[in-house]
Amino acid sequence: MNIPANLKYTKDHEWVSIDGDVATVGITDFAQKELGDIVYVEVETLDQTLDKDEVFGTVEAVKTVSDLFLPLSGEIIEFNEDLESNPEHVNSDPYGAGWMVKVKISNAAEIEELLSSEAYSTLVGA
Repeated sequence: MNIPANLKYTKDHEWVSIDGDVATVGITDFAQKELGDIVYVEVETLDQTLDKDEVFGTVEAVKTVSDLFLPLSGEIIEFNEDLESNPEHVNSDPYGAGWMVKVKISNAAEIEELLSSEAYSTLVGA
């Protein structure tokens, strides 16, 4: 299982990459394997400011639909529009082409609440 050490993680199986005051968010390799083939990613919260743990979208797989929870409070400033025509990128490249949203962080203190790669590995039993 791929759990890059340079990223932060949530108990909801999302990864976070921090660059200044912008966080890029996607779902982990573990999550995409559990969900199966991703057929649709929906994010209708572009340009909205949400609190940590609020639902910012959904990911639909062949077997199920799962909510996506925002790991950090902030404004959704970008959606990976490539996922509209290529949702399978979430399966094939969850940490690269399969990223979902970019968030302008409004509370940097919340970054400390995210899991390290080691803590996430323990959570998923990797």
